[in-house]
Amino acid sequence: MHTPLRPRPPRYLLPRTAALLLAIALLGTGAPIDARAETGQDFAAQAGNRLLGQMAPALKLTTIDGRNIDLAALRGHKAVYLKFWATWCVPCREQMPHFENAYRHAGDDLEVVAINIGFDDTLEQIREYRSKLGITMPIVRDDDGRLGELFRLRVTPQHVIIDRDGRIAYVGHLADARLDAALADARKGVAVAAAKPLAAEDAAAPVAQKAKTLDGGEIALADPARKRRTVLAFLSPWCETYLEKSRPQSSAQCKAVREQLVAHGKDARVRWIGIAAGLWASEQDLREYRDQHAIPVPFVLDRDGALFRRYGVRQMPVVIVLGADGRFLRKLDPDAPGAISLLDAAIAATP
Repeated sequence: MHTPLRPRPPRYLLPRTAALLLAIALLGTGAPIDARAETGQDFAAQAGNRLLGQMAPALKLTTIDGRNIDLAALRGHKAVYLKFWATWCVPCREQMPHFENAYRHAGDDLEVVAINIGFDDTLEQIREYRSKLGITMPIVRDDDGRLGELFRLRVTPQHVIIDRDGRIAYVGHLADARLDAALADARKGVAVAAAKPLAAEDAAAPVAQKAKTLDGGEIALADPARKRRTVLAFLSPWCETYLEKSRPQSSAQCKAVREQLVAHGKDARVRWIGIAAGLWASEQDLREYRDQHAIPVPFVLDRDGALFRRYGVRQMPVVIVLGADGRFLRKLDPDAPGAISLLDAAIAATP
């Protein structure tokens, strides 16, 4: 499988400069394209701010080969190294030799598990990837995004190290000396902080009916007046460009949906909301994407993936139509714009 040329989804700059930047920016270094850019390590640090020192959840994982891994049973015996990754992720591929080496030299005091994020990755693609790269560590697929939620997934790869006492000791993005040191400390049982329980956010909370927009306001996911349908367009500021080689169909569909938002986003017969994945994206990325393409619809950055999970979105793009009462009507075919506009499809949608 061919992969894009850069580890981070491209930022939205002038087309003639983008190719050069792809070649020189972030080639395994995490260096930003400009002074404002957030790097993979920045995204991982944001996750770490909410994880470090907390007790890892007592999860029972099942690998794609049917093996069971009980994290709670490992407490007091082994440190755990979890790596969140995807087959289409360039730095994940670049770091696989380091990850495989960690697994092969784990010994009796370290459990190593590869967590495929389950986003735009099928089991067939995962197995093909494993065979092609010759990797042997156990692989778990995060089918519904629950593991990503628990470990505040913001970037791929995202490394999570749990010490022998079950506390989260390190969260990072790069395969560097910091990661190696954290692995060594966790295996020795070096204390990091007082432990606190970690639980999924909003596990018992009511489902939010509003979301914060890119401009700082709030928008209701369904029409408060209960008169118009709402179109939710799930995409990302990088899905057109970064997936162009590894997922060409998804890339083309992202472009088609974006063009439909530009063409029909001012039509008031329906409500339009763009929802961008928080994976590998910041508000700055989304704002640049919106402004570059003059997309006239309100955007929400789904930083923690709550809206993607709520509507069962595990790939991009996905377009969902809600009725005037907020109930799910249907999911639109992202290839539909070739024959019928999203506007017409949304108006004609039936449960």
